[in-house]
Amino acid sequence: MSSDAFRPFETDLDQDSALRLLREAVAGADDGELFLERRRSEVISFDDGRVKTASYDASEGFGLRAVRGETAGYAHSSDVSEAALKRAVETARLAVGDGGGTLAAAPRATNLRLYGDFDPMEDAVFPVKIDTLREIDAFARELDPRVVQVSATLAASIQEVEILRPEGHLVRDVRPMTRLNVSVIVEENGRRESGGMGGGGRIGLTGLITREHWEGVAREALRIALVNLRAEPAPAGVMDVALGAGWPGILLHEAIGHGLEGDFNRKKTSAFAGLMGQRIAAPGVTVLDDGTIPDRRGSITVDDEGTPSAKNVLIEDGILVGYMQDRQNARLMGVEATGNGRRESYAHTPMPRMTNTYMLSGNTTPGDIVADVKDGIYAVGFGGGQVDITNGKFVFSCTEAYRVKDGKIGAPVKGATLIGDGATALQKIRGIGNDMALDPGIGNCGKAGQWVPVGVGQPTLLIGGLTVGGSAA
Repeated sequence: MSSDAFRPFETDLDQDSALRLLREAVAGADDGELFLERRRSEVISFDDGRVKTASYDASEGFGLRAVRGETAGYAHSSDVSEAALKRAVETARLAVGDGGGTLAAAPRATNLRLYGDFDPMEDAVFPVKIDTLREIDAFARELDPRVVQVSATLAASIQEVEILRPEGHLVRDVRPMTRLNVSVIVEENGRRESGGMGGGGRIGLTGLITREHWEGVAREALRIALVNLRAEPAPAGVMDVALGAGWPGILLHEAIGHGLEGDFNRKKTSAFAGLMGQRIAAPGVTVLDDGTIPDRRGSITVDDEGTPSAKNVLIEDGILVGYMQDRQNARLMGVEATGNGRRESYAHTPMPRMTNTYMLSGNTTPGDIVADVKDGIYAVGFGGGQVDITNGKFVFSCTEAYRVKDGKIGAPVKGATLIGDGATALQKIRGIGNDMALDPGIGNCGKAGQWVPVGVGQPTLLIGGLTVGGSAA
């Protein structure tokens, strides 16, 4: 597939004909659009001293949507042609029926650009990428004789989209993405433990493959592995939990963020449904979803319906003040779209999704927050977790955590899980640090079978009375 700019209305479709067919599809509907996409990606993995995988993927296609009330007719095809578009019109119109809808107003226009219009896969030639991964492998092994395995991965992709609206407005966005991951396994006295670190964003590969950058990533991966090597079994019980700044915001994203997406609240399946204007969190808790932060993994210049991204306040000083909305849910709830209509690809319909979700800083130093923990744990790294959107109940595993007694950080613990529910956890926040940080650029979010890149962040927090699952006797 050519790396020339994706211009489907110059190479595959006549724009006037496509607009006519789009208008035919949405006649009598409330909304709709023609979403065209080309995506190219490359992943190179170096494992145990050799290239493990080197893959390149390319795809393109379109999705045509017609929305009437709560129903959406959607058809997609990898064949970007007028013939395929005509067939898609027939399918999409099934949702419109006899019509009777009033076409919603178009999204406002924007000239904002949150990331560069470039192809990150062209930042370095293939041999340079391989040499960089080989250098990372050698460097990590030289750092400590206990290192027995090193894995390093470089990934780059570019998504080009064009969104044709029924009013004739054409929106274009080019979305680069890169990431570098390093993981190590260490062994001592027959015990093996692992540690990983990575990050990236809507930036070029150039900054990620400099020695200055990847050395820091490799050192951090090794540090986490060595911490886990001396970790003790985690305690179990109800106790105070201090959460570190940055990536631990994934708990906020999962346990709270999904519950503030518009579709769950319109359908009243969220634990936060019907609570607009009420206190749902401790005083001082302010949570935002902000897709306008330059170069961040979760940022989007426009969402996948053509609405400009926005900085949306969800919780202000503990009060619920907003939900994240796509166009359909916003219209049905009588509010404005917030720029959160996202989809995985042209083969998927948009829905309300998070972008970069984070909590603002408070006034307390991180040291004072930890000092306030009499008997609990300090969790600074998280792995996988599960959340029930209907009640906010969550279970998260810690990848780096420490025992805390009388305000003193003690030994690292292994196997700790945090158990609770988002609504209760919000109310139990007793301390908010002054050190808000965003994650390094590693987040992916799944919903209804669709995955999109996201960002998270928070300051150091103290939550009273969370259930900690552990294996200590």
